Amino acid sequence: IVVTKTAMDLESSKFLMNIHAGYNAIAAILQLIALVAVFENTTCLNNIPMYSLHSWVGLIHVIWYCFTLLSGFFIFLLPWARLSLRAFLMPIHVYSGLVIFGTVIATALMGVTEKLIFSLRNPAYSTFPPEGVFVNTLGLLILVFGALIFWIVTRPQWKRPKEPNSTILQPDGGTEQGARGSMPAYSGNNMDKSDSELNNEVAARKRNLALDEAGQRSTM
Repeated sequence: IVVTKTAMDLESSKFLMNIHAGYNAIAAILQLIALVAVFENTTCLNNIPMYSLHSWVGLIHVIWYCFTLLSGFFIFLLPWARLSLRAFLMPIHVYSGLVIFGTVIATALMGVTEKLIFSLRNPAYSTFPPEGVFVNTLGLLILVFGALIFWIVTRPQWKRPKEPNSTILQPDGGTEQGARGSMPAYSGNNMDKSDSELNNEVAARKRNLALDEAGQRSTM
């Protein structure tokens, strides 16, 4: 029963990872399409160089986003990287996601402000025309949206619990010693410190699940 529950948790974790990767892949494709449209409209047609801070931050965001997406795909989604490498890069991956989202908010705010300054001549932007008030309100809503997202991702109750790794599960429901003995890739001198700590964490979770199951049977 413990192994079955753990396997279900792993399947749920893989499903969520695939959804996360799929949504980000769609977002990357849309960003590349938008970037091509920007180059064609400004640089190619109107001969306007990308000189503003809005353009620089937006371009850096697209490059960083694509790099983070590709690195996350090859390191976390495909079963090639070692567990120690994944554990080391996971905080960096999470931090990169927050920074990328922050650059999106900053780029959007700079973009709408730049558009208003260049477009509103008569009446001027400084005279509070309806267009300027509307876009300023939109910018405030974008800022509030970003603040809410940052608040959600920093709350512990919104974080998904850590899942045990599938490589240390045993189909016969063996003990921690049996699991280690049946895995030559993690035995002897080949087991590093991070892998050993992960095995201990999963073994402790198995014991807790077994105790919970025993408690449920005793109360029936």
